[in-house]
Amino acid sequence: MTTVSEFPFVAVVGQQALKTALLLNAIDPGVGGVLISGPRGTAKSTLARALAAILPADAEDRRPPFVTLPLGASEERLTGSLDLQRVLSEREASFQPGLLAKAHGGVLYVDEVNLLPDPLVDLLLDVAASGTNVVERDGISHSHPARFSLIGTMNPDEGELRPQLLDRFGLCLEQGAAISVRERVAILQQREAFDRDPEGYVSSQAEAQAALTRRLGQAQRALAEITSEPWVYEHIALRCEAAAVEGLRADVTWHRAARAHAAWRGATTVGREDLDSVEPWVLAHRRRSEQTPDQPPGQGPDQTPPPPDSGNAAADSQAPGASESAPASQAQGQWGAMPPVNQESVTVPAAELPEISPETPAKPTTPAPSASVRRGQQPGQRRAHRQASRPDWFATLVANRGRWPWRELRYRQARRGQPVLHLVLLDTSASTLGRQLLGRAKGLVERLAQQAYDAREQMAVLGFGNGGVTPVLLRRRAPKALRERLDAADGGGGTPLRDAVLRAARLIRQWRRQDPGLHVRTYLITDGRTRQSLDGLPPLGDCIVVDTEQAAVKRGRGTQIARQLGALYRPLSSLERSLQPSVEVS
Repeated sequence: MTTVSEFPFVAVVGQQALKTALLLNAIDPGVGGVLISGPRGTAKSTLARALAAILPADAEDRRPPFVTLPLGASEERLTGSLDLQRVLSEREASFQPGLLAKAHGGVLYVDEVNLLPDPLVDLLLDVAASGTNVVERDGISHSHPARFSLIGTMNPDEGELRPQLLDRFGLCLEQGAAISVRERVAILQQREAFDRDPEGYVSSQAEAQAALTRRLGQAQRALAEITSEPWVYEHIALRCEAAAVEGLRADVTWHRAARAHAAWRGATTVGREDLDSVEPWVLAHRRRSEQTPDQPPGQGPDQTPPPPDSGNAAADSQAPGASESAPASQAQGQWGAMPPVNQESVTVPAAELPEISPETPAKPTTPAPSASVRRGQQPGQRRAHRQASRPDWFATLVANRGRWPWRELRYRQARRGQPVLHLVLLDTSASTLGRQLLGRAKGLVERLAQQAYDAREQMAVLGFGNGGVTPVLLRRRAPKALRERLDAADGGGGTPLRDAVLRAARLIRQWRRQDPGLHVRTYLITDGRTRQSLDGLPPLGDCIVVDTEQAAVKRGRGTQIARQLGALYRPLSSLERSLQPSVEVS
């Protein structure tokens, strides 16, 4: 069987920023890995996989491992499992290493990392935090070191990356889709030559590949001698403070990446060039503010004042999870455009929203209030759904220690409930600012979050207004307190209702691919005042439309939207008072 060669790293046309980021991570794995975000066909996977061939070997002439984590991998394949052959032949329970053990000291690569199932993401987060993989199952306990660089690629159009995993990547690069005609021609020619004779093409690039590997090795050895003057630390601290990043991970990553960059260019001390080169990659996925320092940071004798952040703003606007809003100049040119207005949450009584059964598709009618909460059941809770018991062969083998016939048969524990995610689409447009409608809607969302928190359920909130859709709360376990995040969501501008529904439908598809058992319940809170067409809106499954329209002469778009989405319909006022009979949408 012929092994298909990977396309050589040095032969990839363009993509200098991505190449540099990958090389810096190879020089110092402490940088924390690289996340590559961009559309299809921009050489993301090609460069990531090509990195394996140029990694320098160690003193024993062994190259660092480069391990690929498939999206469909099981938890046991990732963490390790019981060696069944040894159990059956030698009647001993022994540990068989998984992908985490194989990646130790090297690179763990995940293509389409944003589609990785949640259980695998949780495992990666645990191991990344501790550097140790601990497996405990049915009387077997095993641990081993698992330190590796995480490299991931993703297409932002297919969904966002969980914020906990996003922060674990040291550097984040957004690949643009624009490619010049000259580059397109060069790419086609190189690819044609490779496809015609892969082995011959790789051989023709062998000398350049080897030279790159030698330079990487030299930079790795020189890294320990790189020094930083005091002004470097001050520069990093001021810039991170201005960007309003959380914690100190950005500071540490920035300094490590700058030292690696200095080693790569053969310098002995960190300079301004090194800091500026890696800044957008460090802050792209961490920046929470566009503010710049009032005073330039301390500088070395040959340093010049820092340039404005014009380059970083573009990177931030394209970072995973960034707002999809239109440019500010375009928004100001819209009819009736106004600056964002803050409106704080208004506390409302506990709202008992109607229960939707996961087995039954949503209907465009609202059940009577008496059906919304079952007797003895708290709002937000769901009845447990038990599955038929199935044998657990792993536990059975361990319990019997290879004896045959088996004396004991173990069964998998029945699933006691279905995971639930509450997705809220909150209208923050200018039309919701009158009569404290936005504040009242925020109060409703806050109550919903409290109920989801009590029920140990997940939650995500998207605000749509000011011409775009902006995450207020990325998917996570429902927080105990949400008021601060909600109050930070300003109101103003138009109502991109269609964009919000399309974004929600895309997220729901992504989440269900990651977790097929997940039940998503969507709440669309809006006054329906939009100029966008509502034709052809995709259904959102179990969905409730909460109508906030309070005008004297109502347009009645809320009922129309509910009908198009196949959703239940409730006016906001009915949720703020004692439960009144719901309005049916026929």
